[in-house]
Amino acid sequence: MRKVGIMGGTFNPIHFVHLLLAEAAYEQYHLDEIVFLPSKRPAYKPLSELVEEEHRFHMIELAISDNSHFSVSDMEFHREGNTYTADTLLELSKKFPDTEFYFIIGGDSLFGLEKWSRPEIVMEKAHIVAAQRDDKDNERLVKKMMELNEKYKAKIDLLQVPMMEVSSRMLRERVKEGQSIRYFLPETVRSYIIQHGFYL
Repeated sequence: MRKVGIMGGTFNPIHFVHLLLAEAAYEQYHLDEIVFLPSKRPAYKPLSELVEEEHRFHMIELAISDNSHFSVSDMEFHREGNTYTADTLLELSKKFPDTEFYFIIGGDSLFGLEKWSRPEIVMEKAHIVAAQRDDKDNERLVKKMMELNEKYKAKIDLLQVPMMEVSSRMLRERVKEGQSIRYFLPETVRSYIIQHGFYL
């Protein structure tokens, strides 16, 4: 069985925490590959500040170009309507029956996982890897992980990774306010954002 990590999200824009999570999962779980899978139209986020998918896709390409075990897929761009992780994992498991998928999420996402569309399918079709912060929430995170593992017969584990306080929303706000985003994300991505006037 191949072991492939999936990094889902809008990547609006991609930044160093996304890359750090992916690299940590690749290393700690001995994965064969990490695939970045940008959403076309997520059901849970407002679309007002969402840059068009071809630009988000290209920013990912720029960000991962120097890492041979990272790749990017546009499979969710070809689906009509809202994008749901359950649909993506069902499609992937049918297409690649010889692959075990590891879905990488931030630890805070674990607390809302049961509110996702068909969470039982998400937990059946993928090994969930939740990033663990070195702070007071770890006890809550471990408790939630154990609860979901028991309730859904899920495979959820924690990912040890030094977390930086960076988010795509924060970067969009900094751009809008005329503040620097240098060193928060790859320089190629920062240049692309400036060149196209995104998030102003």
